[in-house]
Amino acid sequence: MYTAVSTRSREIATLRALGFNATSVVVSVLVESLALGAIGGVIGGLVAYFGFNGYQTSTINFQTFSQVAFAFQVTPELLVTGLAYSLIMGLVGGLFPAIRAARLPIPSALREL
Repeated sequence: MYTAVSTRSREIATLRALGFNATSVVVSVLVESLALGAIGGVIGGLVAYFGFNGYQTSTINFQTFSQVAFAFQVTPELLVTGLAYSLIMGLVGGLFPAIRAARLPIPSALREL
């Protein structure tokens, strides 16, 4: 998100010069960060569900010749929890870049290439 804010500093400064306040800039960066977190959470949940739901594996201890078997079960509760964590990570990851974007000085940001 820091890269997204730094590459779009001219656009953000243009919005600020047109009359958008700092709060609207923070909200727009946070919404983008949450959207990216949600997309990543949904893709991760689908990969986990189709890749590991019902997967069974086992391991063996060659010293005692005992075997431990695992059966993975991806439940809807786990998918919702994973999506919630991805949204929290999106919020945390976008908060400081959003504050940085809101504090950009308009004249110097407009002069950037």
